Amino acid sequence: MNKKIKTEAVDHLFQAILALKSPEECYSFFEDVCTVNEILSFSQRYEVAKMLREKRTYLEIADKTGASTATISRVNRSLNYGNDGYDMVFARLSGDAAPKKEEE
Repeated sequence: MNKKIKTEAVDHLFQAILALKSPEECYSFFEDVCTVNEILSFSQRYEVAKMLREKRTYLEIADKTGASTATISRVNRSLNYGNDGYDMVFARLSGDAAPKKEEE
């Protein structure tokens, strides 16, 4: 966990997010908290991460998502050297118990 973002205010934000119960509630909350471009950026990075885990090429990912190679590279770095947040979510959404770290 990045100690730079671990604050009481961020804890409050995450508790608020965890209180949301449906996609409709997420839309309402995030549209109030974020700009449209911020929401679209989050969703783009998530799609890039899914496609990287599916072993898609940078060219395919850039074509489908509109992400720059810099963004794709940043997401790839997070997948390989980050805090396993993407993999935790992917595992939970697929019904797996734990994230799987790929071998180098």
